[in-house]
Amino acid sequence: MTKPTLALRSVSKMFGMTAALTGMSLELFPGEVHAIVGENGAGKSTMIKIMTGIYQPTSGHVEIDGAEVSLHGSKAARLHGVAAIYQEPMVFPDLDVAENIFISASRGLWLDRKATRRQAAELMAHIGMKLDVDRVASGLTLAEQQAVEIARALSQNVRVLIMDEPTASLSAHEAAELRRVARRLADQGVAVLYISHRLEEVFELADRVSVIRDGEHISTNLIADTTPQQMIAEMVGREVGNYFTKMASTTTDEVLLSVRDLAVKGVFEGISFDLRRGEILAMAGLIGARRTDVGLALFGITPATEGEVRFKGRPLKPRSAQDAIRAGIAYVSEDRRKLGLAMELPVLWNMTLATLATFLRGPGLVDTGAERRMAEDFRKRLNIRTPDVDIAVGKLSGGNQQKVMLAKWLNMNPELLIIDEPTRGIDIGAKAEVHDLIRGFAARGGAVLIISSDLPEVLALGDRILVMREGRQMAIVNHDAADQQRIMALAMGQEKAA
Repeated sequence: MTKPTLALRSVSKMFGMTAALTGMSLELFPGEVHAIVGENGAGKSTMIKIMTGIYQPTSGHVEIDGAEVSLHGSKAARLHGVAAIYQEPMVFPDLDVAENIFISASRGLWLDRKATRRQAAELMAHIGMKLDVDRVASGLTLAEQQAVEIARALSQNVRVLIMDEPTASLSAHEAAELRRVARRLADQGVAVLYISHRLEEVFELADRVSVIRDGEHISTNLIADTTPQQMIAEMVGREVGNYFTKMASTTTDEVLLSVRDLAVKGVFEGISFDLRRGEILAMAGLIGARRTDVGLALFGITPATEGEVRFKGRPLKPRSAQDAIRAGIAYVSEDRRKLGLAMELPVLWNMTLATLATFLRGPGLVDTGAERRMAEDFRKRLNIRTPDVDIAVGKLSGGNQQKVMLAKWLNMNPELLIIDEPTRGIDIGAKAEVHDLIRGFAARGGAVLIISSDLPEVLALGDRILVMREGRQMAIVNHDAADQQRIMALAMGQEKAA
């Protein structure tokens, strides 16, 4: 029988008195895609860090090709052919794409720049991304940064490739390209560990799937021998509603936001729509469609150069985020680290950053009791998994960080909520909770503009769907007339704009 390329044998990991992993055993075989699913906080990140040498097991051990190894650091893991692509891209902003891809390669004193760029371009083409390898990384989108990470891992002759939520910030088209890359790598003998909250792609791609919960191994099955319902029940230990189902609309007749011919020169143009109280308008499109740029313009981060915006019937020209906040608009960014959270600060402070003035009781005096009560209330309502609200938000899992960011903006009681990738990196149980939260906000008379690359999410939440392509509005489709095929056809230019 073929030996596993990498195996965990009864691995446990303690942080003080807290058990992150307990008796974890897992085998990764060459030529297969092995998926891992579990809620945020289930221990997936700790497991990855043990496989890549960042953490050392408290007990148990790691095996490579059947032999016990000690992986002290990521360099040692790479020498054994183990590489990881993490949920949050890690690129060097001042280097170009090619330099980022080969940053870890040993190429001697002389760098053949022509050969390096040719190889980088070949890697980018291999994963289906059109990206100028001479482009400086500081200007890349999240999806483009993820592509650079993937290419970097592929350049290192990996034997075990760990992919942690690799499609979280990708559109359906780019995600499909990435899954094809993962499948090809497995067919070439690489052991692929694929971690995803998107069950539909797990069933499309994986050969086997393991469920972990609360740091323990729950099950491992051939993908043909399990079902989404069984998997969800094992993941969360409770019944979860079908968050893909569209609920009844709460749209009213009152127009809250009216946008006409909005444009940012050289970025996007001709965006026009009305958004009513109680309505959820979803923006769909491929990466590069400039959906995020529309949200940034409405929030005043990148002010519009043309067009008209009316909010509650009055002209609105936000020149800064402060202008938008004062008007009653909140913006939840897709990029938690750059635009969403202060990673070194406590959960409590992150939740109150946008509304600190409401907790002031005098010059420089903060009502810490009220601040803490608010934070604890949101921690319970959003099921944020943290020992307490005083822990640094950077120590939480990605999904819990996302929920802290939602709490931060919901605390200001906005009338318009702009959410960019609302459930990126969030487990399926939390997705249902966030969707309910968004629907509840709309039902109470708010209006929601959602930007999402997750087509099932777009169809589940959107009363109407605005499709963009390359900075242009293609159509606004009513939910009853929308399906994944039509939305993708519009996004790819296969159906003419309405």
